[in-house]
Amino acid sequence: MNSTIQFKIKRFNELSLQELYNLLQLRSEVFVVEQNCVYQDIDGKDSKAIHVIGFYNDEIVAYTRIFDKGYYFDEASIGRVVVSPKYRDKKWGYQLMEVSISAVKEYFKETKITISAQQYLTKFYQSLGFIQTSEMYLEDDIPHIQMKRG
Repeated sequence: MNSTIQFKIKRFNELSLQELYNLLQLRSEVFVVEQNCVYQDIDGKDSKAIHVIGFYNDEIVAYTRIFDKGYYFDEASIGRVVVSPKYRDKKWGYQLMEVSISAVKEYFKETKITISAQQYLTKFYQSLGFIQTSEMYLEDDIPHIQMKRG
């Protein structure tokens, strides 16, 4: 059994149906069920994103989607940052974000990244070089802040 997370980076049309189903299932498990937040996760933007997927023993356990500048913000962005609740003790969120930051550089040739971060994760994102650039605001009734890196 493999004990490390493996990452794959794919465009929307490169995702298998099973991968798409599993990553949407993970997003729903965390963003809708765990966070008790009724919102439209399937927002029509996945086809424009690059998908960073973390696999552990063939299971999708971590995920982000990244966008080029001008899509969400003036800078490139990383969103839908999620690690399966079963594996949060492994601290894979750091690797996930490092791979996502590298993917922004590789795919979009950008080093400036803006995110809309859940406020309780401020210290996590600060440890990755992001700085808070806004006051708290509510996004889907969850406290968020804008943060920038680069």
